[in-house]
This record gives sequence, structure tokens and C-alpha cells, in this order.
Amino acid sequence: MAAVPMRRVGPVLLAGPEVAGEFLLPLATFETPLWPSVARGARVAVQSGGIRAVVVDERMTRSILVEATEALEALRIAEALVARLAEAQALVAQSSRFARLLAVHRQIIGNLLYLRFEFSTGDAAGHNMVTAASERLMDWLLAEFPALRYVSISGNFCADKKATAVNGILGRGKNVVAELAVPRKLCERYLKTTPEKIAELNVKKNLLGTLAAGGLRSANAHFANMLLAFYLATGQDAANIVEGSQGFTHAEARGGDLYFSVTLPNLIVGTVGAGKDLPFVRENLELLGCLEARAPGANARRLAVLCAAGVLCGELSLLAAQTNPHELMQAHLKLERKP
Repeated sequence: MAAVPMRRVGPVLLAGPEVAGEFLLPLATFETPLWPSVARGARVAVQSGGIRAVVVDERMTRSILVEATEALEALRIAEALVARLAEAQALVAQSSRFARLLAVHRQIIGNLLYLRFEFSTGDAAGHNMVTAASERLMDWLLAEFPALRYVSISGNFCADKKATAVNGILGRGKNVVAELAVPRKLCERYLKTTPEKIAELNVKKNLLGTLAAGGLRSANAHFANMLLAFYLATGQDAANIVEGSQGFTHAEARGGDLYFSVTLPNLIVGTVGAGKDLPFVRENLELLGCLEARAPGANARRLAVLCAAGVLCGELSLLAAQTNPHELMQAHLKLERKP
């Protein structure tokens, strides 16, 4: 077992509409300044009346790759699949207790047909569930359309653990928005800055800086830091921070106060499945109230909202620090430098 330092940070206050209450967020990381930074953001959230977070959408994906003899044949088969979508949905429902086929998207390159299947997966992140369902759909397609030939169970149009435009546009996992209104006096007292400075830095650093770097559907300071720490602490597939960290930070000065939000369109989290039976993971999920008897999918939605709240706290704190010369480096030296 690899031991990663972990602390429970907070409390952070959630004010609905999905989740309400105060929570300690478990974060496992070697970057020790992350704990006090997220804690500072959490303190501001409590003083400001709480973070509001909503799940905008949720779906897990797997793309298969098959080939026809020519492009026209691939197109006709893709159109036939859309016309028979109800059959495909029934096939998935018959073969799984929780997986449900929501939609199919296609790309045709030459004679190659890429089919991106989108599923709901209950409380599981759903990697294996959607792969099994896609395999069954592929077998059905190959039987129904003999002109097709197998190429791969994954055609990279999913797109699993890769930075892509398709995930941000169509979604992969939970799409969550978390937002917070921070009064000016709290910005000045706890964050040592102003709403105007944070909003200006967000444009010049997160938006323009990322554009200059060639970022792909992403404009944030360090979503990946909080995601990795939360994923490790709650038994998630940590490699999914690749697409998970593709998200947006938005900040405005409103009437002298600060409006601050984070949008994460690709949060891939679950409360059942691989890794969730480890004792420390179960303890953390219980702490967050994510192992209770609820409707299928409700615990995973709750976990996604809490994850987004942690991202907001860390993002707010870091941006505030970077509005002031030397603050970031001094914090790292103080907390990480050895004697």
C-alpha cells in the first residue's frame, strides 16, 4: 500500500440546492500547502453564507470503433442505429441493473465509424459498466449489420483520461457548477485582496494565459490539485483528473462584492465500485454522507457536489494569493521547506 498524507479540511458550508450543511473534506496529497489554502477558502465560504452547487448534467461514455467497406455504408448504418435507438436502449436495460443508454453520437472518418455511447450509471463512476454495455451493443451491431467489422472496444472518441474538446462539449461524468458570493469586507479580511483584483486576475491569467498556452476548453488556476486530493481520499480513479481538470473559473465584481464560480463538466466520481471498500475510503464516504440509502445515483451526485465545493475553495484561495506579490512563494517556503 502506498501511504499518502491525508487531512480533513473545513468545515465548508453548502447552501443547496443539491446539498446543504457543513462538511469536512478529506484531501490526500503530498502538496501540504493545499490543506491550509482550501481551509482558507472554506472559511470564506462559511462566513459568506455557503456555496451553492448544482449538477447540470450526468452521463458516462464509451466509444466503440467499427469499420465498413466505404463511407456511404458507414453513414447508412449510423443512421439505421439512430432509427433503432429504442432497441439498443432495451438491450442495455435487459443486461444491467443500473446502466441506461441515453444517447449515441457518431463520427465518420473514411470508412471508419466511431460511435460514442452515453449512459447513466447510478452511483458508480461507471468505467466497467459502460464498457460492458458497449461490448454488448457492439456484438448486436456486428450481428445486425454484417458489413461492419470490429476494430476496437474503445475508439478514443469517449474520451477516457484525455484532454479533449468532445468531453467539455458533450459531457463525461457529472457536470457541476459551484458558486459563491463573497462580501468585500470578507475578501479584504480573509483573502487580503479585493473583488476587482480577483476578477481582473482571472481574466488575465486563467482566460488569456490559458488561451496563449493553447489550453483546450479549460480556464482555471489549479483544479487538478483539489481533484487529485479528493479523488485519492474517496477511492476514485485518479487518472480521471485529466478530463476532470478541464473546467472554468468565473469571477465578477458585483456591486463591490465578489461573485466566484467554478464549472466542472467532467467530474467522474462514484460511491460504489473499485476502491470503495478500502476502510479509509468508506470512512471518508460515510463522513460525507455518501453511503446512505438514497435513490440510485443520489450518493454519487452528492459526492460530485462536495468535490466541486472543494475545488472552489482551493481555486478562490490561490487566485487571491496570486494577486499579491510573494504571497504564494512565501507560503510554500513556510510549509514545505526543510530546515
